[in-house]
Amino acid sequence: MKQISIKKNFIMNVFVSLANALFPLAAYLYAARILLPVGMGKYTFATSLIAWFSMFAQLGIPEYGVRAAAKARDSREELTRTAHELLMINLVMNAVVYLVFFLALAAVPKLQGEKKLYILMSVSILLTSLGVEWLFKGLEQYTYIAVRSILCKLAAMALVFLLVKEEKDYVIYGVLSIAAASASNILNLIFLRRHIGFRPVGNYHPLRHMQPVLIFFAMACATTVYTNLDVLMLGFMRSEADVGIYNASVRVKSLLVGVITSLGTVMLPRASYYVHHGRMEDFQSMSRKALCFVFLAALPCMTFFFVFAEPTILLLSGSKFLAAATPMRVLMPTLLLIGVTNILGFEMMVPTDRERYVLYSVVIGALVDLVLNAVLIPVYSATGAAFSTLAAETAVLLVQLWFMRKEARQVFSGISYGKIVLALLPAALLSFWLTLLHWSSFVTLALAAVLFFGVYGGMLLLIREPMTLELTGFMIRMLKKWIKK
Repeated sequence: MKQISIKKNFIMNVFVSLANALFPLAAYLYAARILLPVGMGKYTFATSLIAWFSMFAQLGIPEYGVRAAAKARDSREELTRTAHELLMINLVMNAVVYLVFFLALAAVPKLQGEKKLYILMSVSILLTSLGVEWLFKGLEQYTYIAVRSILCKLAAMALVFLLVKEEKDYVIYGVLSIAAASASNILNLIFLRRHIGFRPVGNYHPLRHMQPVLIFFAMACATTVYTNLDVLMLGFMRSEADVGIYNASVRVKSLLVGVITSLGTVMLPRASYYVHHGRMEDFQSMSRKALCFVFLAALPCMTFFFVFAEPTILLLSGSKFLAAATPMRVLMPTLLLIGVTNILGFEMMVPTDRERYVLYSVVIGALVDLVLNAVLIPVYSATGAAFSTLAAETAVLLVQLWFMRKEARQVFSGISYGKIVLALLPAALLSFWLTLLHWSSFVTLALAAVLFFGVYGGMLLLIREPMTLELTGFMIRMLKKWIKK
């Protein structure tokens, strides 16, 4: 298969990440003011609940499938066989999960009140399995993924503005929130024939995938614990309004994490391909560049939104959610932590078949999150949940660094720490004074963003930071080609 430019894949995946975050965020800006904390809390609780059932239905295949597809992509027959085998596992698990899901709806009193919402949103479980997104990622089809995602999410956002009119419309909002992903999965089914055959190819051995799939599943379980358990525990231990407040604090973090991990995401199929063919120098070089990008992107983002937390919450959610500013500040350092662990774990350990170490790290992170949530949520509510998440992400990074201690110096050697700090200081100092003015949240954030990121980017170019120069040059070349067309 023809190798696709990793830089082009990165740009396309940034567009996907922005589409995954900005369009739902735009809809959220509108919906939060209509549904208020209670309505948003019901929707957020339902989303978290469905995420747990979906995790069991997928059984680690979304992560493992990317690596498996990347290794088999040079043979259409082997790729078809791999896809069929993983789909067999997926569909069996879907049947089991839906059985448990409906039993839970009938037996758990907490789930009785919003049964309609949960059932409608559960459609995404089956469509996620049938959509085989992992195959398109394994084949590095990021241009297709970007165009499809943007169109589907744009349509779903328009429907939110048209149909969500009252506080009771949280069910409609919940259905529309999964509509874009569901439409994307249906399109995947339509275009799937371009890459694999639908007829049986024989010689199936789905059990050959079970050991790595179960390892990835255990990783997904542990990761879901410390990314979704805080919402569930808030819902059970506090109130739906607290869930709504916490959800507001997580919004910006989720958007930024998608962008910061974009390069790492496109690395996995290419890294698996390099390792499978013994191209370890290319693998190491790509890993160093990815870590450098994480530091370049995460440090300014966490600094900016830590300083401008209040106007951000006011702009995104309104004054009724202003209590979310404190947990948002607590969560900001996780941008760097998640970015680094994404590279070390999923983009370096997984391609080299060391996923068991990733599993150890996320299990420890999940345990830290569980214990601290139980202690802090009853007292500090959303802020306690945020501290628990920060501690869990820190634990994950420390464990991964321990297992990679022999390689750590080499993989972190390409980062221009001094130049990043040198660019950050004037950017922060020149924009901080805007917090003292009593302008509208939109004007404050707009001016601060232009000033902060303009100075930061300009300083990086001025002091000739290598990664900044490389990415800027690539984007200029792409723009010139687009203009000539």
